[in-house]
Formats: sequence, C-alpha cells, structure tokens
Amino acid sequence: MNDLTHVNDKCEPSMVDVAAKAETNRFAHAHCKVFLPKAIRECFVDGDIQSKKGPVLHTAIIAGTMAVKKTSELIPFCHQLNLDSCKFDIKMVDDHISIDCMVKVSGKTGVEMEALTGASVAGLTIYDMTKALSHDIEIGELKLIKKTGGKSDYSKG
Repeated sequence: MNDLTHVNDKCEPSMVDVAAKAETNRFAHAHCKVFLPKAIRECFVDGDIQSKKGPVLHTAIIAGTMAVKKTSELIPFCHQLNLDSCKFDIKMVDDHISIDCMVKVSGKTGVEMEALTGASVAGLTIYDMTKALSHDIEIGELKLIKKTGGKSDYSKG
C-alpha cells in the first residue's frame, strides 16, 4: 500500500486527479528566515536596504509573488491555480529577516506549495541582492505554518 499521493498503482509519478473534488476556500501560510551578518544588518535604513539592484525587501516581495504564480511551472505535479490573494510580511528581526507568505484560492487543491515557493524565492532574492556585501548569509527554517480548506487543516503551534 502506497500512501504517496503523486504515485499511481504502478508506482509511477502521476498528478493527483482533482476533478471530483469540490471547490473550497483554501489558505496556506509559509515562513522562512534569512540570517544576515552584522555588516548587512547595519545597512538597513527605514526598514529596507537600498542596493544597486533596488530596494531589497520590496524586490523580494515582487519576486516571491512571481514565484507563487509560477509554482506549477517549477514543481512538476502542482496544479495551475487562479489565485485569489498572495501577501507577504517581510521584516528585520534581530539577526535575521523574517518572511511570511500567505496565499488564498477558491479551488480543488491547496496552496501549500505556492506559499512555500513564495517564501523561499523571496529569501533567495534577499540573498542575491545582498551577497555583494557578504556571502555569510543563511536561508533557513522554511516551513508551513498553517493550511486550511482541504481534507485536513494543519497548524504548527
């Protein structure tokens, strides 16, 4: 008995068939942290870093949003979705940047992968835009915080 959803009876990779599922309002919240050395943290002025490439956190929000919308192109068995909402909360907290990505859809499948993809690409964008100052940057703690609206809800403490 195979409990994996993306594997068929022949143990071959397969997209989940959601045709018979009812549409429900679905939500997912993912979180990630970008740990920065002091040299980069000291560059923050008025809640953002102005780099030669542009405002770092604002650009991370744009890149993360683009990634959320392209998740089905990046992850083979994710369904294409008409998203209802994608929001980011990105802020400096002590030694790291906290990234929260919240995604909503009215559909037949969840948006966990979209939220996780958005948070991770926002983190990668911050890395890309600040690496000229230091490569001592770590991206970590990517996790799903909450999901609702599907067969089972989930919330991480």
